[in-house]
Amino acid sequence: MIYGYARCSTNDSKQDITRQQRELKSLGAEEIYCEYESGTKINRPELEKILNHIQTGDTLVCTEISRITRSVKQLCEIIDLAVKMRLKLKIGGFTVDCTGATLDPMTEGMIKMMGVFAEMERKMIIERVKSGLSNARAKGVRLGRPPLITSELPQKFFEYLPLYEEGRITKTDFAQLVGISRPTLYKYLSISVDR
Repeated sequence: MIYGYARCSTNDSKQDITRQQRELKSLGAEEIYCEYESGTKINRPELEKILNHIQTGDTLVCTEISRITRSVKQLCEIIDLAVKMRLKLKIGGFTVDCTGATLDPMTEGMIKMMGVFAEMERKMIIERVKSGLSNARAKGVRLGRPPLITSELPQKFFEYLPLYEEGRITKTDFAQLVGISRPTLYKYLSISVDR
């Protein structure tokens, strides 16, 4: 059996996983598992399903090493599992055949080096994002959501506010009547003080 694994970090409205699915099919994947999780996350349900279902002689396919993991430690664990279960790993056009008694040291070194670069790429992305945010703050750019103003609060809030101020309803009742959470109610109350 040839199992395909596709992964994106964010949800399907922000990232399209279909390209990976097409490539996995062209690489021979018979059953494809997809998920939206960070590649640094150790416990990924769909990857776990594959690793629990895969049997001796099966093949695990992914489009690139960073799709299966961005952790060298986890990659080494997957390689160890592949050797132990005598699996094949296909990473794009690169095949790691672990069906023999041992894994060729050159191949093992190459795949681990690919893992090092995938992990390094992730760390570089994090550093670029931090640098970009820091630069934006230095330029005076306000990050995050724009501040909420009184005129943007829902009308229901103002309808029930007098009952709350008179002590006729609790904060929990107030939040339920408006249809918001208690933390949101606290935010609305702090904004309404400024009116």
